[in-house]
Amino acid sequence: QVQLVESGGGLVPPGGSLTLSCVASGFTSAYYSMGWFRQAPGSEREGVACISSGDDTEYYADSVKGRFTISRDDAEHTIYLKMNDLQSDDTALYSCATGVFCPLDLSTMVLVFGAVGQGTEVTVSL
Repeated sequence: QVQLVESGGGLVPPGGSLTLSCVASGFTSAYYSMGWFRQAPGSEREGVACISSGDDTEYYADSVKGRFTISRDDAEHTIYLKMNDLQSDDTALYSCATGVFCPLDLSTMVLVFGAVGQGTEVTVSL
């Protein structure tokens, strides 16, 4: 049974940083692309970062490029999302997910990714 368990969310002031983690189990995560979605209240789920299997190529949504970094540790079946310079627009439920490939346009990630975790809340506020 595929399981994705996220952690690391919390309350952070504007300009602050957080690192999210996601532990995968029930499948060989090293063989799959892994990514992060976020969903703000009243908004659609959006793909923010993706990392491919094998060559670890990284893909980012324009809204987070230069501020967020995705990485993976296949030995630990874990992916990470390092988030810097957080702003109020980054407030959302962040979920990790797995898919066969990372789309060049992350707005389509929701169409090609399958299993999604329960998520961890990130709130950016004073």
